[in-house]
Amino acid sequence: MKTLTGVAMVISMVMLLQACSIFRAAPAKTDGPPPELSKPKPAEPKQEEKKPEVKAAPFNVPAFAKEVKKSAYNVALFAPLYLDSVFATSLEIPGRTMPRYVLAGLEFYEGAQLALDSLQAEGMRLNVRVYDNKSKQLDVPTILRGRLLDNTDLIIGAVSVPELKLLSDFAKQKEINLVSATYPNDGGIDDNPFLLIANSTLRAHVEAIQDYAQKGFANKNIVIVRRGTPFEAGIAGNIKAAYDKMQFDKKARIREVIWSDATTEAQLTQYLLTDRPNLLIVTALDEAGAKTILRKLAVNKATYPMHVFGMPTWDVMKFKEPEFAGITMYYSSPYYNDKQDNFSKYISDNFRRIYKSRPSDMAFKGFELTYYFGRLLGQEGVYFNRDINKPANRVFTSFNFQPVYLKENEGTPDYFENKNIYIIQKGDSADYKMNTAL
Repeated sequence: MKTLTGVAMVISMVMLLQACSIFRAAPAKTDGPPPELSKPKPAEPKQEEKKPEVKAAPFNVPAFAKEVKKSAYNVALFAPLYLDSVFATSLEIPGRTMPRYVLAGLEFYEGAQLALDSLQAEGMRLNVRVYDNKSKQLDVPTILRGRLLDNTDLIIGAVSVPELKLLSDFAKQKEINLVSATYPNDGGIDDNPFLLIANSTLRAHVEAIQDYAQKGFANKNIVIVRRGTPFEAGIAGNIKAAYDKMQFDKKARIREVIWSDATTEAQLTQYLLTDRPNLLIVTALDEAGAKTILRKLAVNKATYPMHVFGMPTWDVMKFKEPEFAGITMYYSSPYYNDKQDNFSKYISDNFRRIYKSRPSDMAFKGFELTYYFGRLLGQEGVYFNRDINKPANRVFTSFNFQPVYLKENEGTPDYFENKNIYIIQKGDSADYKMNTAL
């Protein structure tokens, strides 16, 4: 159970920068004869000065070519804290425990706070303002109308629609980098190269699954198993598009099964082979639908070797039923943390000491994104976009932010997205990362 300690609606934090200056001493005066003079040489013909080479702006975004470094940076952090709801009637927490719906945003903030402590210890100076994006009195439209973000150098937000769209429009107008920390969707946003999506979209996931299925098995039979909904048809379309774009001379063709409750086991076996792994990409995002499909497949698991690739939502699903034993299952995720590194131990130790609890994944994400982009600010300045992927800054996971162009022949990215997707095998007691980090 978690108590609320020291959280306000808007929190300001200033970190001190420890600076040092290095001075070069002037050369000492020496005695001795004056230097010997020589006759002046005839003047050489003046060479025409070369004009400096004009380099194109990175990704055709003029702001990205600027070098804007400061002694201190202004950062806005958004998290869904629901403080108005928690303290609607009094300053006392009902039952002296935080409601469950508050915990995700609260732990994201707490993880970010630990990252700020680490950055302070490294000498960074940041002016950080924390906003509750679920506040009724100081919501995102009010914040924008009040021009509270006008001097901001970076926005990090655990936000979803509609707040993401509002912040994205503002970030584009003011040319401020906006990190969408947790929402796995572009929210219909386009034409904003200042938007950075850390929690990859579903399109990026299925592209990575298709890539791993093609390259991870020498001999394979790849089958998409989807239901007849427009949404799952769109997922299948993205898989096929990734197949078409893939430059790999050994890629296997992809077949498709449109599954329904009336689909029989015999009909499914028409797409399966006995002499090679059957790689089944199941597009169901919901647990009930995924398990219904798997039960039909499981009947023939002894005859047809199966590797089932599920969607990123499968990370929290449990497949403990006896009929699923023997089926190798995978899911995709942009986030992987085995919690064995020093950063993870630092976070876990502080949560036990301060909050008397274990940190959730939201706490680790709050720490990682705040620390990673805070360091980028210190290293590269406000427009760090030309060198955004720095392996040396890696915390738990590896980022691979790449430009996304939603239309062909576009000159400017619609946004940037983390394209590093881990393929993770589900295990009985723990899950295992299969592909290597970038």
